[in-house]
Amino acid sequence: MKFLIIRFSSIGDIVLTTPVIRCLKKQVAGAEVHYLTKKNFKGLVENNPYVDKVHVLEDDINEVIADLKQENFDYIIDLHYNLRTLRIKRALKKVPSFSFNKLNFKKWLLTALKINRLPKVHIVDRYLATLQSFGVVNDGEGLDYFIPNKDVVNYSDLPASHHAGFIGIVIGAALNTKKLPIEKIMALCSNIPHPVILLGGPEDKRDGELIAETDKVKVYNACGKFNLNESADLVRKSKFIITHDTGLMHVAAAFKKRVISVWGNTVPAFGMTTYYGKYDIQSTKYEVKGLGCRPCSKIGYDKCPLGHFRCMEEQDIEAMINTVQEYLR
Repeated sequence: MKFLIIRFSSIGDIVLTTPVIRCLKKQVAGAEVHYLTKKNFKGLVENNPYVDKVHVLEDDINEVIADLKQENFDYIIDLHYNLRTLRIKRALKKVPSFSFNKLNFKKWLLTALKINRLPKVHIVDRYLATLQSFGVVNDGEGLDYFIPNKDVVNYSDLPASHHAGFIGIVIGAALNTKKLPIEKIMALCSNIPHPVILLGGPEDKRDGELIAETDKVKVYNACGKFNLNESADLVRKSKFIITHDTGLMHVAAAFKKRVISVWGNTVPAFGMTTYYGKYDIQSTKYEVKGLGCRPCSKIGYDKCPLGHFRCMEEQDIEAMINTVQEYLR
């Protein structure tokens, strides 16, 4: 049988679909698995040995639809479920589809009215529910991330002070209300008794430079210096990761790394926490509880809608430092 899995974005969401890819490929005899995503995220799946072919959505959706029609798929597994995936499914109208329920109304209840009707089920298991008709079950192996040899980082590209081991701190996030204020990260780095590598994209480079000023030997700013797969390799090489609710948090979970996660406007109740499958791996969440405004969005904002940003301004940095010391022991 020939399957098309659709998930357009983003980093974390795509990594969270990897158990679907693996379980489908391994448990359905002779399954041919294709994956459709945006061009920017092709690198997340093109090295996956369980994916037979990657299709890329660029500017013109009609082009990719024309290509998909030539493939003669037997089934579509829609893990994005939006207007564009609906258009694709209608264009491939003879192909049966199974769609992921995004639970948008229940998420709205939680963000707008603070009424939690969300199931206590991780999004990975909700993704896998789309494969029930094929007898596919969760194998418990957690998430996957595959790094090509060309993107493996040489230790010669890192400061000598970090060759014996380092902690990775992810300073970026898609939106600002998911990010600790820079002063909080600086305080965290100043009090961590261990080499640190700051991880993020080119947009985080300037903040990384400011944070690295706290200790130019102990803190190395890698933001914007490495591509996504190389950054993932730094995650793989780290002792453990401190991160916001962002894509590299799930990359860390794929490598079975211990994670200290910091939650601002989003909440673990959305079902997108670190996921290790059957493996018992230490993970610690930090969130400011008891705020009537939280969660304010399922995604985030450029700035706090109420102006006070208490969900991050009141984070307990001293407690995080104590957890870091515990992890190091």
